Amino acid sequence: MSDVNRTALGVLLFCTVVSAISRGVSESFAVFLLPIAQEFNADRAATTTSYSIYMVALGLMSPIAGTIFDRLGARLCYSIGLLVMGSAYLIASQSGALWHLYFSTGLGGAIGVSMIGMLPASSLVSRWFQRKLTTAMGVISASLGTGLIIFAPVIQALIEKYGWRTTFQVLGFLLLSIMIVIQFLPWLKITRGAPEIAAAQALRASQSVSWTLRQAARTRVFWALFWVMFFTSVSTYAVTVQLVAYLVDCGLSPIHAATVYGVAGMASIAGIIVSSMLAEKMGELRVAVISYGLTIAGLVALALVSQTPSLAVIAVFVLLFGTMQGSRGPLVAVLSTRNFAGGRQTGIYGAVLVGMGMGGALGSWGSSFLYDLTGGYLASFIFSASGAICGLLIFVTVPALGGGVKRKV
Repeated sequence: MSDVNRTALGVLLFCTVVSAISRGVSESFAVFLLPIAQEFNADRAATTTSYSIYMVALGLMSPIAGTIFDRLGARLCYSIGLLVMGSAYLIASQSGALWHLYFSTGLGGAIGVSMIGMLPASSLVSRWFQRKLTTAMGVISASLGTGLIIFAPVIQALIEKYGWRTTFQVLGFLLLSIMIVIQFLPWLKITRGAPEIAAAQALRASQSVSWTLRQAARTRVFWALFWVMFFTSVSTYAVTVQLVAYLVDCGLSPIHAATVYGVAGMASIAGIIVSSMLAEKMGELRVAVISYGLTIAGLVALALVSQTPSLAVIAVFVLLFGTMQGSRGPLVAVLSTRNFAGGRQTGIYGAVLVGMGMGGALGSWGSSFLYDLTGGYLASFIFSASGAICGLLIFVTVPALGGGVKRKV
């Protein structure tokens, strides 16, 4: 194996591990939901507001994080993100009121994740992979599943033994420790990229539009990607934030419910990677149609759990909905890179991710509101399915996203 290939795999591994930790920590909010609500005697919507703020801030921070990455470099971007996120969780452990969490894990957590997650990772990996870029993006996106299967049950066990405040402290110190460790990485080599890819990107940039965010925002494809992320996030987060609480209501113990949540995240690893590989052969549109269809079928299975709380039905949900979590993310990342190569590419992709943040906020808060309003979860599942249908319609109707024609990656 050549030195370039070894470095490329090393960069991919680093991005995947850091993203898995950041997303595993932040997306484990569903595990914290019940104990925090019980301590502060808050309803579901009020408690979930913390996560909704996190999603809005995550979206709004994405273009800012992209600009920081473009101008200040990867090392500062990752260092600041880990510092802010680690500090936010330490502060959260001292919360005396629910609104304190809105600013700590909500705002602070979002700032941190935006600077160490998919956004900088996609930019670094695109400098080292060319023909297998979609697959590489899929591996990074699968870090959400990796993080969940590791952190969800561990966090649940820590909460049961030490309480949610001590668990926040453990997570905070973990993130700050990682910040110290990454200072010793060869950042110049990491950010330089593979020579042939760097040369090709420079040539392509010199022969095409040097995209700015303002120019990109005037195109149809930019807004199509934005709204795909918005509606997909509505669909996903309308379910995931409530999943542990729903399964507990269906009769599962908290640790078993957290484990299912983690396994569903783990299932997304296979779904994301396979979807990314299929997109290279079938095109993004066909993969999107399959993934949205399986998501909706998985929602039907989840709704049946309340009537038939068997492991078989839960397994169907995990197989269908779980495997499709995040499968649209790599498609959007590649389409953004392909359409807006050169210029402020990372910042443009960050602006696309604003849609993810807004959709996630609406999905998480909206499903909680519907639960408080109806006293059940069926309305939330219908809400989630509606988001999936809207995301699918955008893929089907916008030619730049596939337009029903097979595209080569």
